[in-house]
Amino acid sequence: VQVVESGGGLVQAGGSLRLSCTVSGSAYSIDEMGWSRRPPGKQRELVADIDFGGGSTSYADSVKGRFTISRDKAENTVILQMNNLKPEDTAVYYCRARAAYYSDGVFDREYDHWGQGTQVIVSS
Repeated sequence: VQVVESGGGLVQAGGSLRLSCTVSGSAYSIDEMGWSRRPPGKQRELVADIDFGGGSTSYADSVKGRFTISRDKAENTVILQMNNLKPEDTAVYYCRARAAYYSDGVFDREYDHWGQGTQVIVSS
């Protein structure tokens, strides 16, 4: 399974960016996808998750009302639309895909796959 992110960059405060993440591979189904971020000098934190089947979402309090996560099931892609960006949103953003693996049609295990990260810098 490969997880590839794109869309990071430099933006002024108040601006917008759109991050995209696509999963490829075989012998799995995607249960959940999401985004986490690691601000400079801090630990990784959850940003947003989406249930890949039903589409239910969850967000960190710090991004509610500004960020929107969505998915395209046919393309195995998740999008993070980030609006009204703030300097404190500066971080490396990582995409996570939770894949379920089956053996002879029977559920075997779940495993989280991570992308390499994409840098977002918000200038004040």
